[in-house]
Amino acid sequence: MGDIKSAFERAMERADKLGKATPEEMERLQYIPEGEKLAAKFLRNECLLGEELDQHEEKVRGLVAKGAHGVFLSNIALPKNEHIQRTSEKSMEGLKALKRDGAALDKIFSKITNIFEHYLQQGMTQRQEAFEALKKDFQAKLEQAMRQQGAGVPPGARTDVESQPQFQEAWRKVMAQMDSQYLNVLSDYKQEIVNIL
Repeated sequence: MGDIKSAFERAMERADKLGKATPEEMERLQYIPEGEKLAAKFLRNECLLGEELDQHEEKVRGLVAKGAHGVFLSNIALPKNEHIQRTSEKSMEGLKALKRDGAALDKIFSKITNIFEHYLQQGMTQRQEAFEALKKDFQAKLEQAMRQQGAGVPPGARTDVESQPQFQEAWRKVMAQMDSQYLNVLSDYKQEIVNIL
């Protein structure tokens, strides 16, 4: 029975292990978040990335860059609005400042830009067509349900289908399905960015 430890004792053992971080782990814990903050400042146009990176010692500059790199990658997203589009563009600019192989990066950014343009042009048309088809389908089902319940539907009368929770949920699912195609390709491109030096 003496071998059974309380949850408190196990937690204390884990805390002791955490307290014994190596100097390298301590640097990671300090400088990666610093890089994340730097990236956020850069995205808000509050600093010049290269100058800020140069202020760090050579031995920790890679950790700062790694933190910034993660933030930039996560902020490249489908341009659902102008703010997201500007943030994606600024993130690509930040990544370009961090990477040495600019030519390889430009190729991937070109592919990403093409995906964004397709999303905004053909994708917008597809989303509008899907929205109208879903709305028409829901309108017909709603009118049929009202007739079955004996509620008369005056000719030409329309119910605001878009405000119905079921319609909104179905539309979110359709949007997620349509966006997933773009997100899968974007994810592949982001992985290519990770592999570039």
